[in-house]
Amino acid sequence: MEATGGDGKAPGGPRVLVVGGGIAGLGAAQRLCGHPAFPHLRVLDARPVPGRSRIRSERGFGGVVEVGAHWIHGPSRGNPVFQLAAEYGLLGEKALSEENQLVETGGHVGLPCVSYASSGVRVSLQLVAEMATLFYGLIDQSREFLQAAETPAPSVGQYLKEAIRRHVAGWTEDEETRKLKLAVLSAFFNLECCVSGTHSLDLVALAPFGEYTVLPGLDCTFAEGYQGLTNCMVASLPEDTLVFEKPVKTIHWNGAFQEAAFPGETFPVSVECEDGDRFPAHHVIVTVPLGFLKEHLDTFFDPPLPAEKAEAIRKVGFGTNNKIFLEFEEPFWEPDCQLIQLVWEDTSPLEDPTLTLRDAWFRKLIDFVVLPAFGSVHVLCGFIAGLESEFMETLSDEEVLLCLTQVLRRVTGNPRLPAPKSVLRSRWHSAPYTRGSYSYVAVGSTGDDLDLLAQPLPADGTDAQLQVLFAGEATHRTFYSTTHGALLSGWREADRLLGLWAPQAQQPRPRL
Repeated sequence: MEATGGDGKAPGGPRVLVVGGGIAGLGAAQRLCGHPAFPHLRVLDARPVPGRSRIRSERGFGGVVEVGAHWIHGPSRGNPVFQLAAEYGLLGEKALSEENQLVETGGHVGLPCVSYASSGVRVSLQLVAEMATLFYGLIDQSREFLQAAETPAPSVGQYLKEAIRRHVAGWTEDEETRKLKLAVLSAFFNLECCVSGTHSLDLVALAPFGEYTVLPGLDCTFAEGYQGLTNCMVASLPEDTLVFEKPVKTIHWNGAFQEAAFPGETFPVSVECEDGDRFPAHHVIVTVPLGFLKEHLDTFFDPPLPAEKAEAIRKVGFGTNNKIFLEFEEPFWEPDCQLIQLVWEDTSPLEDPTLTLRDAWFRKLIDFVVLPAFGSVHVLCGFIAGLESEFMETLSDEEVLLCLTQVLRRVTGNPRLPAPKSVLRSRWHSAPYTRGSYSYVAVGSTGDDLDLLAQPLPADGTDAQLQVLFAGEATHRTFYSTTHGALLSGWREADRLLGLWAPQAQQPRPRL
């Protein structure tokens, strides 16, 4: 049964619901609201404030801090987030420059300005650069197995470790230097865990690793906060499009639902909220994070999802990457320092850690980014991924502050280093509507699973079409884990509905 605009099945146009008000949901809503075929559109958001999903800018330390997404990755013409931010006038001159857009980073993080070892000495930046060249060279090689008939290892981590073992066999330095090199490599492994949003690179599938696409451009930030972008998107929507504090409990689909408010009409979908409210719809675009779907898979859809789609949700990886902001009265770092690396000298990527999470969670901290000074306020932003990151969420602010004060005193060799004045941190694993940070292609899954996540329901197309559509970063095969992947996925699903209801229409530009 094909639903079309002229067959009388949706008098006055289809009713469309978007579940989730992050950048994917807002992108879909913007695209559809710009077209006359969709006069009845609502965005249901569980939160009380618009656009605060995994993009979350908060006032703090006298300025704005990014608790969620930090950078535009690959800010260049092929990046829709960059283009939208530029059109809204949210980016600075440097970010907009042609020079910045042409930089090829290969997706690799820049080198630290200083590298502190756990014994309180500084690691030679030449040695750090040497290990970075080795590590990133191997990362680049690990992206080359997409078309391979078979891979030398199932995971990126195992592939890297086997390659490093071969390199270590050829090292001629003394034992102490070799150990330090391995410790620096361990720090780069932890960094890549943050980039991939995983606990361990042993969990990241090797064969599809190269499918993730890195765009050109030197990563840039929003001077006034990333959330300025989603605020502009919200402001462009008709009033009352967004409905706040409406967490969805169950999406009932493939039915024939009738609502008193719409006499004589039958809807294939009914969205039931936690507070008991029900919203009838012809189409629902689901944009909730994969972590939420994993946790609520058994109750969020009625009837349950097809087995193949449910299995894809279970298989695709979704990990935690958190930030810890530390405010200092005075900086202990050099004025031009931008990145501080931490190296634990007794670690090696070739050996599994033996300490408990409580005793060693802080060793997963990769580095501290020096944030631009807000007047006389000086802030470091530390990044930490995986189970250690999730354990950190269970600690109090006081425990985190005390622990990191001890760490910084230890690595700087200054036992009297003043403690940070305050701490602010993200807790993405504990957040009920995200349950983590972003997706990766885990061992046992492939890019096909991401495509499966993106497939609308019902899958056979024999019933009313496109009842439940799916968007969000985890549904984008080549840009998963990014805000631009999320935005593109929202546009993709909006375009599906435009293709159904207004096939002759030009695809609209987002309304700015």
